[in-house]
Amino acid sequence: MDARPPKPDYPKLADFMCFAVYSTNLAYGRAYRPILEELGVTYTQWIAIVALWEEDHQTVSGLGEKLFLESNTLTPILKKLETLGYLRRGRDPRDERQVIVSLTESGRALREKGAQRTLVQASGLEPDEFRALQKAIVKLRTNLIRHAEAGN
Repeated sequence: MDARPPKPDYPKLADFMCFAVYSTNLAYGRAYRPILEELGVTYTQWIAIVALWEEDHQTVSGLGEKLFLESNTLTPILKKLETLGYLRRGRDPRDERQVIVSLTESGRALREKGAQRTLVQASGLEPDEFRALQKAIVKLRTNLIRHAEAGN
């Protein structure tokens, strides 16, 4: 007879929400790769461009807040996009401490190059399921940020 106590029933990797989100992010990256390679940008460069389509002429700090990126992470991305000719950076004449990021015609033209293709169909979800899941993930992110900022 085995005298060892039974093993605790610890959660498995597949039971962790954080792993589900992380691995889904990796899967999104793989699914987006052909689209982004065609455009010649990385995913992070892509989301910066999309944020500028939404609101052009933003400060680097404002753009960083929208993308959840620190300035030291965002600046090299913006420099590369500037080198590619998709945006320009310049000092705000009203406040020289602020850098304003603006799309060029080439940056705006990416939208017309089929860059609006989405992965809704690839997800296998119905459009209403996709929207509901996206809203739930945003709520999860918001709650986790609040929790972290509260120091809990």
